[in-house]
Amino acid sequence: MKVVINPGKDGNVIATVAIGGDYLKSWEQFASKNWKKYCKRHSLGLIVFDSNLIDMSDSHWKKPNWQKLLIGSFLSKEGMDINNVCFLDSDILINPWSPNIFDNYDDTTIGMISQVHNLPYPSPISDINRRIAYLRNKYYSHKYPLDSALFMTPQEVFEYHGLKPFQNYACTGVFLFNVNIHSELMSNWFYSYGKGIETLTGGGEEPHLNFEVQSYGKITWLDYKFQALWNYEMAWKYPFLYQNGKVKDEITRKCIEASLFTNYFLHFAGSWYESDMWKNDLIFNSSVSKEFDGFYKYTKIPVTGKPAGMVKPDK
Repeated sequence: MKVVINPGKDGNVIATVAIGGDYLKSWEQFASKNWKKYCKRHSLGLIVFDSNLIDMSDSHWKKPNWQKLLIGSFLSKEGMDINNVCFLDSDILINPWSPNIFDNYDDTTIGMISQVHNLPYPSPISDINRRIAYLRNKYYSHKYPLDSALFMTPQEVFEYHGLKPFQNYACTGVFLFNVNIHSELMSNWFYSYGKGIETLTGGGEEPHLNFEVQSYGKITWLDYKFQALWNYEMAWKYPFLYQNGKVKDEITRKCIEASLFTNYFLHFAGSWYESDMWKNDLIFNSSVSKEFDGFYKYTKIPVTGKPAGMVKPDK
C-alpha cells in the first residue's frame, strides 16, 4: 500500500488497486498527476494498493479487481483514521476542477453510478451499444459480433449468473463506502464467493457486486458525470475516432479533453482499442491545463448582464 497523500480533516480518501507493474506504471504515467490535483483541491487522501490483499494460495483467491472489497477491512486493521473511501479503477482520468464526489454522498449508504439509467444521451443505451458493435465490427475486426452480451438487459445479466434480478446496473469502477459501516459487510461479500468464479466480465466482480449492493438496498445513486464511460462518449459523440484506432494522435487527445470538459471522471473500461486511449501523457498538458484553469476561474466571477452594445469579431 502506498499513501500518496494523507487524508485531510474529513477523513475522506480516493483509493485504487493497481496490482502488477503495468497497471501501476500506466496509472503513475497517465492518470496520477490530475488525481493528485483533485485530491489536494478537496483535501482528500490518496492511497494506491499495489500488492495483493489476499494470498494467491487462498481458496477465495479471485481476479485481483475483487480485492477492492477488502480495502475497508485492510484500512481498519492498519488503524488509519479514515471515514469514507471512494474507490476508482486505475484506468480513470479525472478533471481536477470537478466538484468533490463526497459532497452529495450519504455515508450510511454505498455510492454507485448507473450505466443504464439517467444517462446524458438523447437515445436509449441500446442505441449506443448498437453503435459500438457496428463501429468495432467495421473498423476494428469483422469478427466482432453485431449481436452479443453487449445487448443484455440488467435483468438478463443477473439471471445469467444465477442471481436475483434488479432493474439497475452500476459500473463498479467507481463506488463509495464508509469504513466503519461497510468494511465488514464488503469483506463478507468477497469471501462468500470462491476461487475460479466465472462471469461475463472474465471472472470480474461487477455482476455480483451489483447484486450484493442492490440486495443491501442502502444506495446513493451518484451523478453519471462521476463515471462517464469513454465507450459511450466515443460511440455517440466521436464515432470518427474508430476509423484509425490510433491512441495518441492529437484529434483523439482533443476529444478526450472535450469529454472531460463536460464530465468529472472519465472511465476507459473494457479491453478493446478505445480503452487504451487514456494512455497519452499529453492529455491536459500545461497549455490545456491553463485553458481549463482560466475557464473555471471565470465561472466563479459574478456577471452583471450589463449590455455591451454590438460586438464584432476582429478582421
